[in-house]
Order: sequence, then C-alpha cells, then structure tokens
Amino acid sequence: MTEKEANKCTPIWMPEETGKVLVALPYRAGLPKEEVLEFYSKWAEDGKYEKDMGSEDYKGPLIAANAVAEYFRDSIPQTNVLDVASGTGMVGKQLQDRGFKHLDALEPAAGMLEQARKKNIYTNLYCESLDGNRLPIDDDTYDCCVTSGGMGEGHIPLRGLHELIRLTKPRGLICIMMKESHLSQCLEYRDGLEQLMKDLEDAGKWERLSRDVVSEYVFGENGVIFRFRVC
Repeated sequence: MTEKEANKCTPIWMPEETGKVLVALPYRAGLPKEEVLEFYSKWAEDGKYEKDMGSEDYKGPLIAANAVAEYFRDSIPQTNVLDVASGTGMVGKQLQDRGFKHLDALEPAAGMLEQARKKNIYTNLYCESLDGNRLPIDDDTYDCCVTSGGMGEGHIPLRGLHELIRLTKPRGLICIMMKESHLSQCLEYRDGLEQLMKDLEDAGKWERLSRDVVSEYVFGENGVIFRFRVC
C-alpha cells in the first residue's frame, strides 16, 4: 500500500493523541476536503482544540495579531479585519484584546465556526473555503486579511491569494502566518507559493513588507510570517 493510500484508509481522528500529533494530521497529502473539515469540527467540540493548542504551544495567533496591530497602530478601532481560516477564534480574540472592533471570520469547518460564534468576537461569520472561488463578499471590503495556520497541504491553495487581494482595500494589509516547513513539504507550495508571491508583486498587485522566520511558532517548530501591502 502506498503512503497516499494509507492516508485515505486511516481514520484521521485519533482522540487519544496529543495536540502535537493532532495538529499534523489534517495536513497529510491526499485527504478528502470533507474529511479534513469533519476532523476540525470534531476537534473543536467541548473546547478540545483550544485545550490542545494552548498559547504556550501555539503562538501563531499572538504573533499574527502583534504584526497586524503594529501596522494599524494609529487606526486600530476603525480597522476592518477578516480572520481567514479563523478556526475557533484564537486570532480574533488576540485582535480584540488589542482594541480591534470590526472583525469578521471566514472558516470552512462548521464546528470550528460555531465555537468562534460563541465568543461574540465577530460581526459576520462566513462558513466558506478560501479556495480561489469568488466569496460572497464585495471587493475592497477589508483593511486587513490575516490568517494563522490556514496554509498547508490540502488547506488554502495558491489561487486563494488572488481572492485575498480582491477582498483587501488598496494600501491594506495581508498577513500570512504559517509553519515554515510547509514551504518545502506542501506539494503545491514547494515550487509555487513564494514564486506566486513574487509574481503578484511584479504584477503590481501587492508589495512585500516583510518575511520573517519566527521560533516557537507551534510545538517548538519555526513559523514564517509574510506581510504584504495591497497596491
């Protein structure tokens, strides 16, 4: 049996596993989208996801929120933000704690989104995937689109970047926080993600403000955070 076949045959949900193991499971190659979404929804039940992904183990939301707050430091209360792949609202909570008042959530796993809804952080909650198809949101709606943990194998595809740009106002910020190893391990990203980022910059769609590797992003592994200003 090939590794791809094994991935399809092995149940994705293994509740006895630790958060460190669980966080890797939905990023395995070849998993059907429906199975991944079911996994996340189940993981979110009874607060398990947030217990497993405590702030000491998963610093992505903190790092991403700090990066966004730094960019909008003089206009935080007026800034409209879309939290992409919002999960249960961990990034949104960090942003709210920093004074952001206009927050929307985009999350394809219904169980995750329901947990986020309970926090009363977001104005609008969209149960949608950032898969390159046009979302039910107008052009230039947000001052900022931010994601932490949404990039990886079987998650946000390269074509999703075009939709982020469409949703973000000129001079607005797109902030992408992800595990550094996904740049080389994700089949689609390996030769395509940073090249597409450069191509979009060359085409005048956005300009890169920063690309920073950060330590201790998730369970001791490095992350990388990109910040782009939309043109």
